Amino acid sequence: MIFYSLILVPIIALWLWWPLHRPARRAFWWALTATMVLGALPALLILAMRQTTLSYQVIAHLQVGSGLVLSAIVLSILLALLRDLAWLLSWKAGWRRLAQGLRQPLWTVAGATLALLVSAYGVLQALKVPEVRTQEITLPRLPAELDGLRMAVIADIHASPVNNARYVQALVDRTQAARPDLIVLPGDMVDGDVATQAANIAPLAQLQAPYGVWFAPGNHEYYSGYNAWAKEFRRLGLHYLENQTERLQIRGRTLAISGLGDPAYGRLSNQNDNPAVAEGLPPDIAAVQQQAQGADVHLLLAHQPKPARDYAQHGVDLQIAGHTHGGHIRGLDQLLIAPANNGYVRGLYQVGPMQLFVSSGAGLWAGFAVRLGVPSSIDLLVLRSPAATAKP
Repeated sequence: MIFYSLILVPIIALWLWWPLHRPARRAFWWALTATMVLGALPALLILAMRQTTLSYQVIAHLQVGSGLVLSAIVLSILLALLRDLAWLLSWKAGWRRLAQGLRQPLWTVAGATLALLVSAYGVLQALKVPEVRTQEITLPRLPAELDGLRMAVIADIHASPVNNARYVQALVDRTQAARPDLIVLPGDMVDGDVATQAANIAPLAQLQAPYGVWFAPGNHEYYSGYNAWAKEFRRLGLHYLENQTERLQIRGRTLAISGLGDPAYGRLSNQNDNPAVAEGLPPDIAAVQQQAQGADVHLLLAHQPKPARDYAQHGVDLQIAGHTHGGHIRGLDQLLIAPANNGYVRGLYQVGPMQLFVSSGAGLWAGFAVRLGVPSSIDLLVLRSPAATAKP
């Protein structure tokens, strides 16, 4: 972040505002300074968090503004790229009047304003409580007796002073209204430590389903004080799976549901009593495969979709993941998010013999609370059996 603030932001600001340099020199310097100060906001927030000069209540809300600015800068870069590319092509084509028009400061100011307004809209979309979205998934090994099983997925709440208890309560109410048969929470339920954020996540204790509420950790559980949160989740009555499998007897058939540790294991939390010791467990797919042997169908809660190709080789029928937040911004999702997650961003994928469902998430990390064309969701997965659908 320090490199980003000291090197990249000034370069980006100069590139964005260069059309103002000659015709509006004073405006150029004001715009340049404002862009550099705002662009440094993420680094300043990290410094404040490390020095604990501000409470997390304040920092979380400042993070939302920081994410808005970051989104506006990214969109402004794209507009600046289009502006300069159009100018270059016009100049090469001999369209001098068009080329000169593209260098007018008005276009740059209008583009930056548009980027800011679009980003503000993206923040409003990100902070909305999501709707329940239903999707059917056909699993080749699903017995006919389990056809129509309804599973609610609540991923990536990131409960915080922004996604607070009222927000989480709304998620719970909408999930319960959908009347799922079981509920799964594939990680990243919290941001911040138990002492300050337990009240914001407390409504999850109200979740109920005939075949249980099942939870596997995500990377933010590791960052936020893993051991303390694991204890708190269990106190709330949630079935917390750490490289563990439970075998559920449903309509005379056996459904195995497993939860893995997260690859973030080893990245030390600021909330550890002993910061030299990593908390939690690394993922152990072989262990849950062994525990699930003999089940009719095997569902895996594993927060990050990136290792899906490995998980697919271990007898899993359906992996349920989150982590990507659906890519945040449609169009940039394939450019920025997909490469970091082996191409998995949101929705349903066939990964060898396994299917992978990546939720867009029911919340958002306050540090980049922006959604454009990628709404958050509470996912209701209706499992379908080929044997049942094939009957006349």
